[in-house]
Amino acid sequence: MIYVLVVSIILVLAMIVLGIACIKKGLSGKNARRLMGINVTALFGLLIVTTILLMPFPASAATEDAVSAGQDGLRYLAAALSTGLACIGAGIAVASTGSAALGAISEDSGLLGKTLIFVGLAEGIAIYGLIVTILILNS
Repeated sequence: MIYVLVVSIILVLAMIVLGIACIKKGLSGKNARRLMGINVTALFGLLIVTTILLMPFPASAATEDAVSAGQDGLRYLAAALSTGLACIGAGIAVASTGSAALGAISEDSGLLGKTLIFVGLAEGIAIYGLIVTILILNS
């Protein structure tokens, strides 16, 4: 388990170093996206593989406590992923709709109410993720 933690920390630090290197060298476009994509894929691939390998199976588990502990861990992982990914998606949606709303308001100030509705709909994605997390944790 410590090995997984160390490798995950190394991959996260490598992603930060790659980002700084891309900024300093002026890399942009496909090359920078490819480097970041490889690193992110390696990080999440490692987490998925270790989750599968470290998950206790009922046939090999000595007690039912080990099985319930494994299920609790996967439940917390699912709750974290549903909230985190929903918030990332909401951030991307708010960024695009917010900038478009500001552009529309600068040309016609009467569109303020309509544009706020679209930004609010984009923020609703994060609320849906939070509701799913509450449902996962209470099951």
